[in-house]
Amino acid sequence: MIRRLFLVSFFAFSASWARAAERPNIVFILADDLGWSDTTLFGQTAFYKTPNVGRLAQRGMTFPRAYAASPLCSPTRSSILTGLNPARTGITAPNCHLPQVVLEAAPGKTAAAGMKAVGPTVVTRLDTKYHTLAAALKDAGYATGHFGKWHLGPEPYSPLQHGFDVDVPHWAGPGPAGSFVAPWKFPDFDPATPDEHIEDRMAREAVAFIEKHRDEPFFLNYWMFSVHAPFDAKKALIDEYRDRVNPADAQRSPTYAAMVESMDDAVGTLIDALDRLGLSEKTIIVFTSDNGGNMYNEIDGTTPTSNRPLRGGKATMFEGGVRVPWIVCWPGITVQGSRNDALVQTCDFYPTFLDILDLPAAPGQAFDGVSIVPALKGGTLKREAIFTYFPHNPPVPDWIPPSVSVHSGDWKLIRIFHGGENGAHRWKLYNLRDDIGETRDFAAERPERVRELDALIATFLAETKAVVPVPNPNFNPAAYHPEREGKPARKESAKPGAAPKPRPRARKPSPKAS
Repeated sequence: MIRRLFLVSFFAFSASWARAAERPNIVFILADDLGWSDTTLFGQTAFYKTPNVGRLAQRGMTFPRAYAASPLCSPTRSSILTGLNPARTGITAPNCHLPQVVLEAAPGKTAAAGMKAVGPTVVTRLDTKYHTLAAALKDAGYATGHFGKWHLGPEPYSPLQHGFDVDVPHWAGPGPAGSFVAPWKFPDFDPATPDEHIEDRMAREAVAFIEKHRDEPFFLNYWMFSVHAPFDAKKALIDEYRDRVNPADAQRSPTYAAMVESMDDAVGTLIDALDRLGLSEKTIIVFTSDNGGNMYNEIDGTTPTSNRPLRGGKATMFEGGVRVPWIVCWPGITVQGSRNDALVQTCDFYPTFLDILDLPAAPGQAFDGVSIVPALKGGTLKREAIFTYFPHNPPVPDWIPPSVSVHSGDWKLIRIFHGGENGAHRWKLYNLRDDIGETRDFAAERPERVRELDALIATFLAETKAVVPVPNPNFNPAAYHPEREGKPARKESAKPGAAPKPRPRARKPSPKAS
């Protein structure tokens, strides 16, 4: 009897191991602050060069109507790893590098006298109670590696506590430490050459991980530092682009263009490695961005980029803040060079990978995202709506007060919490099929559509148990200036999103990729 049980267990283990060995590798490439118009995918740039992103598009499927779960980075990153909307996790702002540990959102208490709503407090760490995508893949026999930016909390909330075997350079900050080009200030992670670019280095580290695990399934989570602030790049590249600047082009920063090229070079390094090792046909590759392009900082006398024809950018609820480039290469399944107009969001990745790999969710686990496998196979994706929850109002161009939006079909409704009269909400309604730039607000003309879509928002907020903004008890009508809505703060105000100088602190040595 004991021998029989042993044989049953042995063969079950062998079958499980064999299934794991047959499963495809996953390479997940996440750019930081790369806008929808910052690549050549949609014909919106004549200045930036992204041939390797173009190579990926030729190998897989591009989604023109793809969205980050938030217009800022940490919330979107949390959505990828949990399959949950930031409204549910409470990570609604990029505060995960701050020293305060907050694991549950709570109603806010104060706001400036001129603001009608008070946003909630923000969760500052990705709680280890979540069974992440990395943990699920590790349980299924995958080697798991995180390379690059994290921004979901330092130890004990680092990638090493969320299912990753290795984490390089083991950095919890909001951007690269000091600069993109060495000398940088990553603890325990020195440059190999005096002028090494961090993206070149990260790509080489990632390739070493691929080489080490070439004979077993692996999950490479390559979350780039590019193209987030601080704005610097290889000097020779900047000089090259400076000679190509067209002053009439809204995209005219040579520094940013050089940053985009280095980002694209790293994508090419990964593609070339997979090709060289004979792994391309059994590797799923994803490429996307965590939010829209930065339109509020300044470099080379202009904004870093332009998201035209989209309105707004990073930290706004308009399309420029949340619509992102998105490519999936699934060899043998996605039609090469194809496009799909399905409405997709970063919450969808986790359930999609479980579906692809025929893996169960953890006991009691549910997702806000859905599997997009039907779309990847060339079909249609049946879903009613996607939601973006952003209960904040950073002072950037095209900002609006704390709000939530719904995309459903061709329509997009933004609810501005308590932004109307006597504490009532206020709405903006756009038809994106005819007006991708969100220039015409239909809210006053289509009240029935507003009610229909706002009912979806109400259900979403209830189901996610979102901690929502409340009326400002200190609101003073005399201090209210609606004409300032959508306009950036004065020059002397702090510019949100710029990477603060890192604070030295003790860290464990970073695990090596090889």
